[in-house]
Amino acid sequence: MPRDYELLIFDWDGTLADSIGRIVESMNVAAERAGESPSDEQAVKGIIGLSLDEAILTLYPHLEPAHVGSFRQHYAEVYTALDQDPSPLFDGVVESLDAFRAQGYRLAVATGKARRGLDRVLKANGWEQFFDITRAADETRGKPHPLMLEEILRHCRVEPAQALMVGDSAFDLQMASNAGMHSVAVGYGAMPLQALAEFGPQVCIDHFSQLREWLAGSRQV
Repeated sequence: MPRDYELLIFDWDGTLADSIGRIVESMNVAAERAGESPSDEQAVKGIIGLSLDEAILTLYPHLEPAHVGSFRQHYAEVYTALDQDPSPLFDGVVESLDAFRAQGYRLAVATGKARRGLDRVLKANGWEQFFDITRAADETRGKPHPLMLEEILRHCRVEPAQALMVGDSAFDLQMASNAGMHSVAVGYGAMPLQALAEFGPQVCIDHFSQLREWLAGSRQV
């Protein structure tokens, strides 16, 4: 039976929003504009969750800092153009988050997106004031370093044992472990569940609504 958590922390891309395809396309168009060869889909999915600079350098480790900056700009331009109509939220996300708030959970976002991009999608969903706190990769240490989660915990005055990280990448789960937190792996995003299971999540789900069912057991302890 899971523990009774107070704070639920969510990754954005691939966990709340169905944006993985746009990220893959944007990365590869940006690569072509930067004079680099596109990466295969699985390679790009494997870096989702990292800060953008770390993601670019993981795929193209030979790049000099100046070239990383120009690559980053290409990516931002392509992704913003593709995301004029923001990526849809996965089925069950809106209903589940509303239910979590009604049940007294505190909610937060910890994402590899930049603040500008996160604010844009929060506004598009009418969620500017929905979460207790949100943290973006360009205002703190990137995943899997635990600082992002530690800042959220301090803001919410919640101990790691009462917080839960929900994500679709190894970086999300590693970050949770580094912060002394439990995690939930979702298998409909960047990485398959069989890969995520290696990082010791409390539960693996393949639909967001399953998180509500699992947490319902926590409230019955």
